[in-house]
Amino acid sequence: MTVRIVTLPGDGVGPEVTNQALAVLLTAAEEGGLDIAVEEFRIGGRAVDETGTPLPQETLDACRNADAVLLGAVGGPQWDHLVGDQRCESGLLQLRAGLGVFANLRPVRVHPNLADRSALRQEVVSGVDLVVVRELTGGAYFGRPKERTDQRAVDTTVYTRPEIERVARVAFRLAAGRRGRLTSVDKANVLATGQLWRATVSELAAEFPGVALEHALVDSFAMRLMQRPGDIDVVVTENLFGDILSDEAAVLAGSLGLLPSASLGSTRAGLYEPIHGSAPEIAGMDRANPYGAILSAALMLRHSLDRPDLAAAVEAAVDDCIATSVLTADLGGAAGTAEVGAAVVAAVRGRVSATAGTAS
Repeated sequence: MTVRIVTLPGDGVGPEVTNQALAVLLTAAEEGGLDIAVEEFRIGGRAVDETGTPLPQETLDACRNADAVLLGAVGGPQWDHLVGDQRCESGLLQLRAGLGVFANLRPVRVHPNLADRSALRQEVVSGVDLVVVRELTGGAYFGRPKERTDQRAVDTTVYTRPEIERVARVAFRLAAGRRGRLTSVDKANVLATGQLWRATVSELAAEFPGVALEHALVDSFAMRLMQRPGDIDVVVTENLFGDILSDEAAVLAGSLGLLPSASLGSTRAGLYEPIHGSAPEIAGMDRANPYGAILSAALMLRHSLDRPDLAAAVEAAVDDCIATSVLTADLGGAAGTAEVGAAVVAAVRGRVSATAGTAS
């Protein structure tokens, strides 16, 4: 059976990192006997320039019909003047809502060879392996009505019990398959939505007796994330908090360019993207770090394509390349984007072939 992948390279460094992730994905698929068909569509600034909208209907339709979507990044200074639904970021929000992907998984793992790249002491970040599960289609980003004048602006944060339950279930299941610890982050001492969040997650815990649940306020948890990150297993939180905390967690790994993400809904189809932005200042210079995009392709193999073996091979190949100092400038290295991609392709080919040989 052929699986259909849609790529949305987007803007800035998006096409560069997406190209390398796609090369790795296709190599893993070829070596592992997985048949993939790929189609490319427009999103973000490029889509605005060519179609007048950041998310053309043909793009959304193609993504809805795909088995998985690989996204680069959107936006740049030439589109910053746009407002409302014309903004590049609005296209991304529309895509998430249109695909019904409500749970954003952002794993953060510190490679031993990169512990010294973190702004924190090596003994603090050593062994860090956590996942932030961010609710993706509710909260302030989607709340209506929004208001803005020269003197006043209003964003509305709304959550319902079913929205909280479905993302919390994803987090509980993930924690059950890891170290069995879940931290639910809210602002229940001030916000009504935080109180509903805490009550709902607490009630859901009875369905997962093997998972130890704790609650934390977002401000104190942000400090704990920097002080004792090794104690954290899985985190579940609302949209705005999850956006901020997962970017903060990039400090642990040493670079935003290292971190992947998977956005999942009620079906196997998902949206996969590195968490970094379009970095227009280095676009076209072969300097962007493609590891986050490549690791996003690994998450795709695991969660949407049902090939955890190939996902593990890609992740191990990335580890191999980092261990041999194939690093871009943000990690203190001199390798270009394409060089990193080629190194991971070679490492994947060797790992999958070796596994196949062992299995035979």
